[in-house]
Formats: sequence, C-alpha cells, structure tokens
Amino acid sequence: MTEPTSLRLGDWGVIRAQGADAASFLHSQLTQDFALLDRDHARLAGFCTAKGRLLATMVGWKQGDDEILLALPAETLAATLKRLSMFVLRAKCKLSDASAEFAVYGLLGAPAAPAWSLARDGHAVQVALPDAGRALRVQPADAPAPAGAAMTAQDWAFAEARAGIAWVRGATVEAFVPQMINFEVIGGVNFKKGCYPGQEIVARSQYRGTLKRRLQVFETDGTAAVGQEIFSSADPDQPAGVVAGCGTRDGRTAIAAEIKLAALEGGSLHLGSVSGAPLQPQALPYEIPPQE
Repeated sequence: MTEPTSLRLGDWGVIRAQGADAASFLHSQLTQDFALLDRDHARLAGFCTAKGRLLATMVGWKQGDDEILLALPAETLAATLKRLSMFVLRAKCKLSDASAEFAVYGLLGAPAAPAWSLARDGHAVQVALPDAGRALRVQPADAPAPAGAAMTAQDWAFAEARAGIAWVRGATVEAFVPQMINFEVIGGVNFKKGCYPGQEIVARSQYRGTLKRRLQVFETDGTAAVGQEIFSSADPDQPAGVVAGCGTRDGRTAIAAEIKLAALEGGSLHLGSVSGAPLQPQALPYEIPPQE
C-alpha cells in the first residue's frame, strides 16, 4: 500500500484547553457541539463575533479526559487565544498556546474514512477531512515525520482549494459568516446546540433564506492570494467576492472564493479587476442544499 504524501504545516498552531470545564466552555463559545464530543471524532468549529462573523476556524478533539486541543492557522491563533481567554471567567478551564509541543501535518492519499473521524496512533491523532484521502495529523513535535514522500505547500493548498475548503486567515478575519464559506455544509456548525457568540445571526442566515454569498471553486492561469478581491464584468465597479484559499500546481491555480451568487448568473469573473486573469468555475465536491 502506498504511503500518503505529507507536508508539515508550519503555518498552523495548537491551542490547549484543559480543566474540568474545558468541553463545556468551548461548547459555549464555538459553532460546534463540544459537550458530546467523544474520543473517536474531531470537531470542525468556528469562533464568531457577536455579529456572526468568523474570527477563526479550527479542528478540535479530546486529547484526554479534561483536555481538548484545537488546531488552527497560526496567524489567527494569538488573537483567538486572547479573546477566548476573556470569556473563561469562573470556568475551570485553562487556555494556552501548545504550538511548540506539536507538529501539524497535511496528508494526501490517506486511507478513506468518514469526515472528522479520528484515529489515534500513540500520542498522535489523524483527522479525516471531508474530501476522501486528505487528513490532518497532529503529533508530538519531536516525533519522526510521517512515512512516505513529502509534498510542497502549493500541492496542499491546491488540494484544499479544489476540495472547497477554506480556513479563516489573517486577511479574512471577520470577512464571513460561516455559511459564506459553506462551513455548515462540511460539518462546522451545529444548529441544535445552545447559544454561542453570533449564534442568532448564523441561525437567521440558515433559516430565513437571506444568504446571498457562497464559497465556490475556480481555476485560473493567474496568481492569486488570500484576501484578493474578485470582480465581475457585469458589475465592474465593486468587488463580487474574495479569495478565501488558493494554491498552484502544474501552472494552474485553484481558488476557493466567497462570491455573490448573483455574480454567477452572468458576465465573467476576474482576479483583482475586470482586466485581471479570468476565472473558470469548477464543480464543488459536495452539494449545497437549496435555501428554504
């Protein structure tokens, strides 16, 4: 059996939540259910402002009975840790930056498994991502790299964009409500759990059919960057969307972009301006449910 290719994600870090109230505290702050989290699954979750805008996106799992780890892009870690800490108050939960203790790897060609299922390997965990064959592996920082060939950062970024998955980065903090990046479709929002910051806005977007923007996948010959604006030839005076994730492979750039749904109905889409590189729409690897 061929070993997966791997990449150490040096731009990711880890937050530790430890204490008797760790799960209940995170349950009260994040978009997913941590109260019922077991040891065989991870949670995709978001941390929102009171207006429902995503400050950070992350993957969390139980490391021990009273310990939960959250893996997330490092550029949002410090601000997330600081803001979460403001709400701990009397909860028996200590939050800390554990990034120095762990190495986060992306894997391509991993064994297929249900999305967000978790496999344990000694002190390491491997979380299956929604698209088959991709996984996150988090292991002690001093452990050997996973077996198999290495891949480039662009290989990983390209695969993520083609999978229709985007993480909140520094350039996109507070840019999206969860549904704008299809977060609820890929398992990042639980609509049955209790309140959390922004919950009312997120629920309203879901149930009142008011969502006018969604994440879509494109390819282009141009060079893209997270946070770069996208313009439509049908309405060139204002941005039609923003790049939420991108990567280049074999001369082609894959882009996961948050786009006005109306901009998909006519005209062409371009990077940076209407004279920029044209974008070719690609099929999402998952289905977007119709708005009620």
